[in-house]
Amino acid sequence: MAIGANDQDPWHDGEIALQRLQGVAERMAEIGRKVIRRELIDQHREFYPLLPMAVLGAVDPAGDVWASVRAGYPGFLASPDPQTLHVELQRDPTDPADAGMEDGAPVALLGIDLRTRRRNRLNGRLSRSAGNGFDIGVEQSFGNCPKYIQLRSMEFVADPDAPYAGTTELMSELDRPARELVGRADTFFVASYVDRKDGARQVDVSHRGGRPGFIRLEEDGSLAIPEFTGNRFYNTLGNILANGRAGLVFVENGQLLQMTGEAEIVDGRTMPYLEGAELFWRFRPRKIQRRYDALPLRLDVESGGWSPNALATGIWNEVRA
Repeated sequence: MAIGANDQDPWHDGEIALQRLQGVAERMAEIGRKVIRRELIDQHREFYPLLPMAVLGAVDPAGDVWASVRAGYPGFLASPDPQTLHVELQRDPTDPADAGMEDGAPVALLGIDLRTRRRNRLNGRLSRSAGNGFDIGVEQSFGNCPKYIQLRSMEFVADPDAPYAGTTELMSELDRPARELVGRADTFFVASYVDRKDGARQVDVSHRGGRPGFIRLEEDGSLAIPEFTGNRFYNTLGNILANGRAGLVFVENGQLLQMTGEAEIVDGRTMPYLEGAELFWRFRPRKIQRRYDALPLRLDVESGGWSPNALATGIWNEVRA
């Protein structure tokens, strides 16, 4: 059974509002009870130990939400029982998401295999004990469709257990290299959260993909982002509607470009038509951090690995043309 106001409905008010807007609330109420669980099913328990990386979402003491990507040798993720996912990772004080990963903190994790386009999401409460790593007590667990995921290699180029020894660069706005990275990105990850009516904080982290150029950089430094047709759960946008905060991370050649700031859903009537876009949202970065060689994985797009769904979507340059 999934969590919710009546312990049966998994959706909070922000998600429900968007589902109603799109005319799918009744169908999602039924689907949510079936697919969003309080435990990991056997299929998911067998999936996580295969992965060499995980995407994490956490909220720091200031209330800023961060997305991060961490790597480990396969087996660093394991499920000792259906209610628990163990994550064997050392603390990393250079990662801004780490500040929100103290004992008892709400967190989110996305397990994604870029070699197969398979992904599963969960959120829950973090528990630390002696030794490295932590447990996540599962509150919500569910699979996601493979749409918009490019097939990539996932090969280690360095020891994932070695502490990060590089330089951390802090910015309040995107510099030219950061803008260029965002402009050519075909993938990023986004973290968000909501404080529910029952007082519980619920964090989410998710994948976004498209053709290079699917993110538009505005003159004021914000990012205009299309929401392509998906499962219509609206976890990310529901959280944004509820509290207006988000955290993004872009990955390129081992570099992690992380940012946190304000987000809002944009009236689609003010936006040009973009193939495949169902909704639009805008993100304004307020704190930005760049770490080179922070991810010891090579994530190159495979030959013929472009997602057919991503290739069918629009990019901003074509709209302008």
